[in-house]
Amino acid sequence: MSVSDISNDNFTDNNVSGNVYCHLQLSRDYLQGQLPIPGDKSISHRAIMLAGIAHGVSHVENLLTSEDIFSTITAMQQLGATITESANGFTIRGCGALGLTAPDNVIDMGNSGTSVRLLMGLVAAHPIEAFFTGDESLRKRPMARITTPLAKGGVQTKLREDRYLPLHLKGGADNLPIQHESKVASAQIKSALLLYGLNVNGRTSVIEPTLSRNHTEIMLQSFGAEVSAVQLADGRFESAVQGVQELRATDIHVPGDISSAAFLIVAALIVPDSVLTLSHVGLNPTRTGLLEVLQKMGASIEIKHQRVMGGEQVGDIIVKHSALQAIDLGAEIAPRMIDEYPILAVAASFAKGVSVMRGLGELKVKESNRLQAIYDGLQAVGMACKIGDDWLEVTGSNGKTLRGLDKNAPAIKTHHDHRIAMSFLLMGLGCKAPVYIDDTASIATSFPNFFELLAQIGIVTGE
Repeated sequence: MSVSDISNDNFTDNNVSGNVYCHLQLSRDYLQGQLPIPGDKSISHRAIMLAGIAHGVSHVENLLTSEDIFSTITAMQQLGATITESANGFTIRGCGALGLTAPDNVIDMGNSGTSVRLLMGLVAAHPIEAFFTGDESLRKRPMARITTPLAKGGVQTKLREDRYLPLHLKGGADNLPIQHESKVASAQIKSALLLYGLNVNGRTSVIEPTLSRNHTEIMLQSFGAEVSAVQLADGRFESAVQGVQELRATDIHVPGDISSAAFLIVAALIVPDSVLTLSHVGLNPTRTGLLEVLQKMGASIEIKHQRVMGGEQVGDIIVKHSALQAIDLGAEIAPRMIDEYPILAVAASFAKGVSVMRGLGELKVKESNRLQAIYDGLQAVGMACKIGDDWLEVTGSNGKTLRGLDKNAPAIKTHHDHRIAMSFLLMGLGCKAPVYIDDTASIATSFPNFFELLAQIGIVTGE
């Protein structure tokens, strides 16, 4: 898909068709190779949005070209930004401060929760009206966590059942700054309000109990904005922006997505004799929780060629097959690896002992109820596991080959969730029987060349 192919028609319900029953198998006895990792999804979303409201022309390299990112591109085009694709990346001519224009049609965000939540904040500070919707999965995800704090500034919104998309949002030119104390550490809540505050007179701030991923703060600084991020005396974290600010166009190179790298890392850990090098991976400290956890479990993971690009830490990851030990995790690390729990559960399945993961309540409002989906999938392949309201317990096999799906058992239900799909596909590499999933279409939302990269390191789809 290219920019010229983008229209709302491309993002009607991506999950209705295209389901493919699939499993993976090894084309040789081990995994080996050096791979570039696709651009970080979180950073790609923010690069498009900030370049789209900056003054001047920005160039973005290594932008993730997935369905979720094209949803953001489409939305920003509808709102007035000019975005073109070339051999070297994407060129974005921004609208300038308060330059967004009312869209002519409903903005369809496909499956991208990040897109719609951040754009709600961005659009809210403009004197325009917009309507947002999404696919079947996105229409089940809660949006009041954004509309409720926006209401403090005078933003008018209407959600289905006061909670779900579709959304009618009416921005204003005289909105008030917002001071919000969030009960959860959420980069989406924080980012939406910071983007809102860019174009509102006064200081907008967000306080959260622990530090969520800070790509928005870093990128705002790259575009010349004044933004602060400090730890308060009581241990909480505050991020704030002073409006009204004019962003200056800049060039961005998006680092590889550590959340995508996570799948390949765990694959190498569970397949004997494997060695992989993953190049140019983002190592933002708010995102490296999984690496630290896996290293504590005994994983051989080495970081080389560390450097800083555009304010983001980057490096190459070398991972080797390792015998893993179970781990007991508290809730405090969850914000730094919330997207990685599905693949961590796979790693824990091959570890020695009982792993416990706490603070997982946020998983229940992702693309699916990921906590329940992880538990159901683990049980289907024969794992001993337990689940609670916000915790998961997995009894590992001590490196032994797992059972896999019973003959004639139904495929693992992915619930159109890309991370559930990729996690259980790769889990099958360590199972006696194939592990089928019921849908591969969702993988394109975040990792469009997933199967292509797998083939390069020794993994193919099974017959």
